[in-house]
Amino acid sequence: MITTAAPPTVDIAAVYQCFKAYDVRGRVPEQLNEGVAWRIGRAYAELFGARKVAIGRDVRVTSVPLANALSEGLRSAGTTVCDIGLCGTEEIYFATTHMGLDGGIMVTASHNPPEYNGMKFVREDAQPVGLASGLREIAARAAGDQGRGAVVRGQYERMNVRAAYVRHILSFVDLPTLKPFKVVVNAGNGCAGPVIDALAKSLPVELVKLNHEPDGSFPNGVPNPLLPEMRAETANAVVQAGADLGVAWDGDFDRCFLFDERGRFIDGYYIVGLLAKTFLAKWPGAKIVHDPRLVWSTVDLVTRGGGVPVMSRCGHTNLKDAMRSANAVYGGEMSGHHYFRDFAYCDSGMIPWLIVLELLSRSGARLSELVAERMRRFPSSGEINREVSDIPAVTQRVIEHYRDDALDTSYLDGVSMEFPEWRFNLRPSNTEPLLRLNIETRGDELMLRRRTQELMELLG
Repeated sequence: MITTAAPPTVDIAAVYQCFKAYDVRGRVPEQLNEGVAWRIGRAYAELFGARKVAIGRDVRVTSVPLANALSEGLRSAGTTVCDIGLCGTEEIYFATTHMGLDGGIMVTASHNPPEYNGMKFVREDAQPVGLASGLREIAARAAGDQGRGAVVRGQYERMNVRAAYVRHILSFVDLPTLKPFKVVVNAGNGCAGPVIDALAKSLPVELVKLNHEPDGSFPNGVPNPLLPEMRAETANAVVQAGADLGVAWDGDFDRCFLFDERGRFIDGYYIVGLLAKTFLAKWPGAKIVHDPRLVWSTVDLVTRGGGVPVMSRCGHTNLKDAMRSANAVYGGEMSGHHYFRDFAYCDSGMIPWLIVLELLSRSGARLSELVAERMRRFPSSGEINREVSDIPAVTQRVIEHYRDDALDTSYLDGVSMEFPEWRFNLRPSNTEPLLRLNIETRGDELMLRRRTQELMELLG
């Protein structure tokens, strides 16, 4: 463990390689290591003048040493560290607001491969930290001459907020209305298992547990249910168990993914609409934030429900900023991130499946029935990722191909082009040399297939 008051020597180029649009991600130890983590802690503390900060970590084998080094960097600046241990990212958000701290840092690489790790940052009141709100400055300070630090070293405290966090999560549903469903839960050997167990004590559910124990070696693969190959186990278990619902999480469980009673994966796009409709029933006229990748179904549901749809750029820092600016009651991304005003405008992977349980209980309908009409009226491609060598050139080729026929073109996030009966969004990944494509139509599956093939050929 690095306990010196002076910044450890690191590869400055590696420091900058770790900083992405929304957080820190890097290979361990080539890019992200204990020295870099120490420097990030010092930089964060000094930039924001943080006196007391929560830290937590995911299950990865490298998370403990990185969290220890991060803690030492914070303490070297005179900051008191409140360590909540193994947790989900949303528990850091909760701890920061619940304990009135100056910020929080989660050591996690979420769904990245095992050789990676990273960090997510918030300030007071769980305000997000991205490139435009401090991350760039943290990088510069971490890479620079940080001096000798504070005269008085910060304290170290172990904190346990799990019970208070669970109570708050359960407050989002009316527990007496819940029916005794059977639910398949796949924690993916990430951090979700202990929280699921804590929630289940108050739920009338029978759980079928898959990969439930936290295991940083990820013996069943890194949990990322957005990958089709990582869905089969949950889907099959739902069918075999005759379950009412399936839920799977990524490693730090800030995203959750739902499967209906047939074991069919339900695209996050349709879950956003479902939750938006639910919140509008409770808060008529409220604002709902959504991302620009797939929009027609969400906008239709929100406007029909008397709400106000607000479009935001993708990414958790952007959605959170949009949520706060609009005072939106709910926001959702098709990628599985769901944001809640009463959760400090932050994303939670535990609240959505509980709300769906309440919906199933109150409606008497199955999940497949709750989303069937939306899927029929607005069929979508799901996100298609294509690696390309020259992202700007390929994007421009697509724009020029459709320019004359488009009714509307938006550059809010990548490019979105809208036509009478179909639309698409094409945007570059913030972390990989990929273009991400999403297409939807107005009830025309044949057109969806044809336009998808057409666009894939243009992408090369």
